[in-house]
Amino acid sequence: MRTLVTGGAGFIGSNLVDRLLAEGHTVDVVDNLSTGSLANLAEARRSRDGHVTFHQLDIRSPDLAELANKVHPEVVFHLAAQADVRVSVADPVFDTEVNVLGSVRVLEAARVSGARKVVFASSGGTIYGDPDPAELPVKESHPQVPLSPYGVAKKAVGDYLVAYRELHNLEFTALALANVYGPRQDPNGEAGVVAIFASRLLAGRPCTVFGDGTQTRDFVYVDDVVDAFARAADRGGGLLLNVGTGVETSVNTLYATMAAHVATDQPAVLAPARPGELERSCLDPRRAAIHLGWKPWTTLAEGTAAVLDWFRAERA
Repeated sequence: MRTLVTGGAGFIGSNLVDRLLAEGHTVDVVDNLSTGSLANLAEARRSRDGHVTFHQLDIRSPDLAELANKVHPEVVFHLAAQADVRVSVADPVFDTEVNVLGSVRVLEAARVSGARKVVFASSGGTIYGDPDPAELPVKESHPQVPLSPYGVAKKAVGDYLVAYRELHNLEFTALALANVYGPRQDPNGEAGVVAIFASRLLAGRPCTVFGDGTQTRDFVYVDDVVDAFARAADRGGGLLLNVGTGVETSVNTLYATMAAHVATDQPAVLAPARPGELERSCLDPRRAAIHLGWKPWTTLAEGTAAVLDWFRAERA
């Protein structure tokens, strides 16, 4: 299968590229390297399992359609994004340009190139807004009431996907991702807390917990997420599917798990809660089990240990 991956030099995207190559697919990677890195593709570019071509290109560029028309991907995996909620609040115009207009460029490129499907990385942590704790883990049927421009953009792209399916017979699956963590996540970028904790623990520096640490998230390992993307190439047509564990983990529990891995009894430093932060977040993944045959398999202990191993190797 010939595939195109936008944001393929990023954290999740590069792991997806590795998976597609391992399955023998041909991959064209589109990334402007604003947050992604060619280092993330080093393994892919050495791989003999398939063929990968890198294109340094912004998804907002009209040249994207020309590229897609040249390579004729069968499936487009759309992961490129402005991924920082705080940036979206500070500069909603920029967020809209990348996450809405850029995504429409991707859909147009898929349409004119004759692609049969787009698999889109949506955001389970933002599109549902701030659900009542009694509704957790949240289902896909929950009303989408995003509270940030980033979440609004992800919701809007979901609507565009439905329109393109009806107007142009372009199939889609949208994956609403929980809090993804794993190797290659940048502790200085959009900053997943697991990557931040790993970097600081290995450096012997204190970790900061905002608030009292009882706030919860649904932490899902990147290999599990990539498996959902790979399965969605042929399944889950026309659906929004949650990709999470269905398990709430507090930040305090996360820190204790990771601190135990490095055998430190240094407590986390408490800081004031950040305004606007969700108190609890968790996704119900049962619909993905039905339509993709997918379920997460990596435990928090296994996943965080793998992240620490990766950071150790990077430091070495």
